[in-house]
Amino acid sequence: MARLTSRGPVLGTAALYFLVPVAASLWFTIADADGISFDVYSKGLGSEGLTTSLLRSVSIGLATVALGLLLMVPTTVAVALRLPKLRRVVEILCMMPLVVPPIALVAGVATVLSWQQDLAATPFYGTFQALIDRDFPLILVIVYTVMSLPFLYRSLDAGLRAVDLRTLVEAARSLGASRTQTLLQVIAPNLRQAVMGGAVLSLAMVLGEYSVASVLGFEPFAVWMVNVGDSEAQLSVAAAMLSLLFTWGLLLLLTALAGGRTVTTQSRRKTTS
Repeated sequence: MARLTSRGPVLGTAALYFLVPVAASLWFTIADADGISFDVYSKGLGSEGLTTSLLRSVSIGLATVALGLLLMVPTTVAVALRLPKLRRVVEILCMMPLVVPPIALVAGVATVLSWQQDLAATPFYGTFQALIDRDFPLILVIVYTVMSLPFLYRSLDAGLRAVDLRTLVEAARSLGASRTQTLLQVIAPNLRQAVMGGAVLSLAMVLGEYSVASVLGFEPFAVWMVNVGDSEAQLSVAAAMLSLLFTWGLLLLLTALAGGRTVTTQSRRKTTS
């Protein structure tokens, strides 16, 4: 009881810190001269710019998560099993995006993209055009994958430390499982919560990232919100609220899926034993 009482002020302060700005933003969007109105939300949901930019950001975010997991899951597993001496090197490389400012990163990317004019007569010109496609800019997926490495690495590293990875792999291999089967059917289920945690953090980063997309001249959701805020402040804040609800809903959904999977796995283990 004493511990719960001591946590009360801390939890209350944290709740106020997070909920007061959200409540103020919500009130700003529904406050009207005649009272309370939700017209800005109905207008925002029907706005073509909002829907297009949000879908673009979500698709870029999902591609970023897929590419990041494709790179990081095998890498972290291989380092943990075969190359433990390289763990510190991999950790430093994955943490570099936290040290390098995004504006410096995007300045280098913009310089590389400017080379396309010199490569107009070569097959590489088509590659550059695919990277900067307006509907689905692959260059943003690549840059965001680099920027999401710290979130993915920390989440996966914590998940790997929580399981006896070597014993699981040796047991699977002794039962005749291939390396691919071991990775997909043995290691991946035990890293489900770590994978989902890193995926949610990466997706939230993509939805809220502004500087890289703005400098490169693209208009995902965050850039659209800033641009529309110059003329329609309420609509911009309402879009931010919708983005927040979307991120929270996705987090709750993934948490529920991970929790349900964990309970099912534990139940099967108890039944088997």
